[in-house]
Amino acid sequence: MSGAFRLAGRGRIDTARPVVFRFDGRMVRGYAGDTVASALLAEGRHLMGRSFKYHRPRGPVSAGSDEPNALVGVGEGGRYTPNLRATQVEIHDGMVVVSQNRAPSLRFDIGALNTLAAPVLPAGFYYKTFMWPRGFWDKVYEPLIRRAAGLGRAPTAPDPDHYALHYAHCDVLVAGGGPAGLAAALAAGQAGARVILCDENVEFGGSLLVDTHSLIDGLPGMTWVARIVAELERLPNVQLLTRCSAFNYGPHNMVALNQRLSDHLAAPPADMPRERIWQVRARDVVLAAGALERVLVFEGNDRPGIMLASAARTYLHRYGVACGRKAVVVTADDAAYRVALDLAEAGVKIAAIADLRPTPGGPVVEAVQSRGIAVLPATTIQRAHGHLRVTGAELAPIGADGTVGRGRTIACDLVLMSGGFTPSLHLHSQARGALRFDDALGVYVPGESVERVRSAGSCRGIFALDEVLRDGVVAGLAAAGGETGPVWTVTRQDAPGAGGFAGALPRRGPGHLALAFVDFQNDVTAKDVKLAVREGFRSIEHVKRYTTTGMATDQGKGSNVNALAIVSDVLGRTPQEVGLTTYRPPYTPVTFGAFAGHARGDQFDPLRLPPMDAWARAQGVVFEDVGLWRRARYFPRAGEDMAAAVARECRAVRGAAGIFDASTLGKIEVVGPDAAEFMNRFYVNAWTKLSIGKCRYGLVCRDSGFVYDDGVVGRIATDRFHVTTTTGGAAGVLNMMEDYLQTEWPDLDVWLTSITEQWAVIALQGPRARDILAPLVDGLDISAGAMPHMTLREGSIGGVPMRLFRVSFTGELGYEINVPSRQAQAVWDRVWQAGAVFGLMPYGTEAMHVLRAEKGYLIVGQETDGTMTPGDVGCGWAVSKVKPDFVGKRALALPAMNAPDRLQMVGVLTDDPQEVLEEGMQLVTAAETPVPASAEGHVTSSYFSPALGRSIAIAMVKGGRSRMGAALYAPRLEGPALKVTLVDPVFYDPEGARLND
Repeated sequence: MSGAFRLAGRGRIDTARPVVFRFDGRMVRGYAGDTVASALLAEGRHLMGRSFKYHRPRGPVSAGSDEPNALVGVGEGGRYTPNLRATQVEIHDGMVVVSQNRAPSLRFDIGALNTLAAPVLPAGFYYKTFMWPRGFWDKVYEPLIRRAAGLGRAPTAPDPDHYALHYAHCDVLVAGGGPAGLAAALAAGQAGARVILCDENVEFGGSLLVDTHSLIDGLPGMTWVARIVAELERLPNVQLLTRCSAFNYGPHNMVALNQRLSDHLAAPPADMPRERIWQVRARDVVLAAGALERVLVFEGNDRPGIMLASAARTYLHRYGVACGRKAVVVTADDAAYRVALDLAEAGVKIAAIADLRPTPGGPVVEAVQSRGIAVLPATTIQRAHGHLRVTGAELAPIGADGTVGRGRTIACDLVLMSGGFTPSLHLHSQARGALRFDDALGVYVPGESVERVRSAGSCRGIFALDEVLRDGVVAGLAAAGGETGPVWTVTRQDAPGAGGFAGALPRRGPGHLALAFVDFQNDVTAKDVKLAVREGFRSIEHVKRYTTTGMATDQGKGSNVNALAIVSDVLGRTPQEVGLTTYRPPYTPVTFGAFAGHARGDQFDPLRLPPMDAWARAQGVVFEDVGLWRRARYFPRAGEDMAAAVARECRAVRGAAGIFDASTLGKIEVVGPDAAEFMNRFYVNAWTKLSIGKCRYGLVCRDSGFVYDDGVVGRIATDRFHVTTTTGGAAGVLNMMEDYLQTEWPDLDVWLTSITEQWAVIALQGPRARDILAPLVDGLDISAGAMPHMTLREGSIGGVPMRLFRVSFTGELGYEINVPSRQAQAVWDRVWQAGAVFGLMPYGTEAMHVLRAEKGYLIVGQETDGTMTPGDVGCGWAVSKVKPDFVGKRALALPAMNAPDRLQMVGVLTDDPQEVLEEGMQLVTAAETPVPASAEGHVTSSYFSPALGRSIAIAMVKGGRSRMGAALYAPRLEGPALKVTLVDPVFYDPEGARLND
């Protein structure tokens, strides 16, 4: 056997397959099918972790995903994962497991000294303590908080595993594979619906996995489960997913599942994902998430060896483990009596059953008494004794008036508690479902939901097995639209007992609630919850945040109802009036790897590479990311920094020629008989009279009248426009175009096509651009007379199809050569070779910014911030005065949009020509301006201009165009404010002579 507490012949583990793993460096033996928790419990070891705040010794309190205490780190290196629940981690040979939140060891943790300070560390103490002295924050408080924060150690090595994402559709998704879920899935599947059934456990069955008493159609529970699963597997329209948790219920029945695929394998195949996220769109959803047993709140209820009664039953029947030798059971519900019977039959001594109810009765109670087990009605547990393991339970009688008498201590090494069962409402709540308090049951149950979702079984307050099965069938048929479903006869079951208890147990004398825990992981006590209410917090959401109860990794599964009951009692309000906190996803924790999926490394932020990317790399370029694109920023030569390289590139463009990869510009073809009308309605300027072969600057506004995007548009044919947009605005402009075409102007016969990837753009700029290009184009006259500025021609270059635009973003003679992307490098190479004799030089985005700023050209998103009109940025001339309508026309007519004191685009010159302003600097009227003060404007672009030999800047200033020549000041964090003068934003060649050469 693998441990002294392993029971021969019991459990669903495979004793023919021993497994050895390490826990805190020590070898532990278990069997295939064990979890870390069950294997350690088999050796009699309950101590598995330490709590967050007080570092108190903790052991498993449950046996499933609601476990708050036994959190461990699993794996090594990049495969190390912290904060996994030992109750769910399946063991395999060679697995490495470590306990968390302890130093130097789990048994001796110096952090446990925090328990001594518990009286001065109540809820919210940090809000009060860390306020003073003020200077302590940086040097004392923050470093201490950072060292104390968190439970597990975050891995630092890259994760070598990969994760998958799968989208699926079904008619019916059933979440939960217990009796209700199995019944619902079979009923829906037999009705012909496409069904997905998921369950977080290794196998289906839910509560029937540990129910050795009930009989369904004369079969033991697990035999019935095996038969139903076999029937489901035979149905081609049903998909079964184990180790798969439904963790997020999104709008329109989009439910996210997390399936663990390989963590239970010692040597998984290399191509197997570690986990898979399922995004399931379901027509209908059946929630069969079951119910969670409630912990009892009493002093010392967190000691290792104190657990839920249902957990002890699970360890007994699923793993063949007795969690102790001598047990005390404390209950307010009949379910714990069945657990006591099962444990007694397995050889565990039941010292006593303390029942909070005054007159417990029924067949199961009588069966316990017939075995000679002492049943103590109207009895509570005052406190538990022990340190690293519980050693005794102090039981005390409850009088008819509710007072608690003197207690007596019973020696034990196991305390089992049962406060009744709480329906699992997390997913229903995420589905925007209402919650209703059931006075008879004393719990919240699901109400109406805005989604197509049904709850079935104990997650809606139905606990008798026969009723659970019927409820599952009804839910499955309703979801599938079926009429008849399977029927089973339950010939033996435990009747659901009345009872249950929530809140702090009655106690004798003051002070006993000091360490009676409500939230185990965060060390929130009943005293903390009461303190929060006394300090003025009335909302349960505020109590949650002030105390942190319900904010642990179990998402309040074990704490929320008890906290609610305590608040309800202190305020004197009903639970319905107090309400529940919001259940947020994920229902159970999900690894970051699963969320990331394939989005890691280069795929985390996918790059779009322009066609000449490889050529630029070969030139030693420095790149920058612009949106999704990687663009050449500047081309440094040996010994050059960025400023020197940019200055050289700018001088080359102004003096000879520069070549620039402008392929990232957004490009859209607007085609159709109504193309011109569409353009007329969409852009602020007019398009119907634009001649074929002509270009025009186009400006797009939102309905608000604010500038959204801009670009040059060329008319290819009567029914065809080649539209360019900014690099970052391409997708948004296309989406906006589609939105208007489909919703506002469906009468227009127009097609919109993104051609950004199809056409590469080679910008050739500078006074020698025509000399370089003319010999390369095939029979096309590009002289100044034949092809003036703002025209386009279709032709070819070296046999490659070409759309040639004569446009410029530099203020120099310029051409933009549009060629198919696959042939762009060949064309680039030809232009590069032809330009060598003329001093052609590549330039990047940084030089492009300087060149355009010298000419006063705006960049949407830099000069604009979403609140600028065309007039604000000096483009009022582009707004048509005669068109009956266009996007933004009504807004632009508002008086406020034309107020003289609006921010307007101006040029800025510093008194010191070598002083370059910082972008974002505020501009004020006086050198000595008190703080806070209202700014007159701000700098949007700032550079050193090689052409002018001085700094230049562009700014948005209140009423700027009427203040030319005025002086303002730019305050600095250090040093005196810089004096600046407002000037025209066109610094270079204001007549445009070079542009029109």
